[in-house]
Amino acid sequence: MVTTPRSEKLDLRLTPAAKRMLYAAAAAERRSVSEFVLDSALSRAEETLADRRFFGLDAERWEAFLAALDAPPRPLPRLERLFAEPSLFEGGNTPS
Repeated sequence: MVTTPRSEKLDLRLTPAAKRMLYAAAAAERRSVSEFVLDSALSRAEETLADRRFFGLDAERWEAFLAALDAPPRPLPRLERLFAEPSLFEGGNTPS
């Protein structure tokens, strides 16, 4: 197994109870606290970012997704009305 040397440091502030729990969990897995916390945090980070980086679709849903992207926008009358009104930032209309 090839490992990259760790050169960065991350400091944490935690309660005594949280520290005891981390030490106990690391000991239960026979790992250092640093290794336990890093692996746990990286796993959670991967879960958090996964759905923001990749999503999978079967062929039918992929085609529906592409069709939705290619479809013209649907009319939004309330939005059209909003953009038809002069903006407060355009001047001339000051609220009373």
